[in-house]
Amino acid sequence: MSAVNSGLLGSVRRLLSTLTSVASTRLALLANELYEERLQLEQMLLYFFTALFCFGMGILLLTTFVVVLFWDTYRLAVLGGLSALFVVTGVLLANKLLCISRRKSTLFSVTLAELAVDREQLDGTHD
Repeated sequence: MSAVNSGLLGSVRRLLSTLTSVASTRLALLANELYEERLQLEQMLLYFFTALFCFGMGILLLTTFVVVLFWDTYRLAVLGGLSALFVVTGVLLANKLLCISRRKSTLFSVTLAELAVDREQLDGTHD
């Protein structure tokens, strides 16, 4: 009877060891995905703010140049036209940003796929 118990206990221990190993691997994969996502987000924010600053300075200087160029003849028309252009561009970009923010995230897709494979394999062993 003890041989059956030790065999059963050994099987349970091996099963728990395997499940712990699988869970550990999946958690490591999840942590890795979080780390990569954070790095990508930090890099994107750095480039975004640097580009935003450069574009802002360029637009400000270009606007000043065009207004000074037409100062004697059409300064109000140029100011009105450039203001309208910037407002329309800002509205279009804000709309695009809203569309992008509504997209479904692919965060944890690899982890979820691996968990689905694990679930299928566990369900297959019970058949």
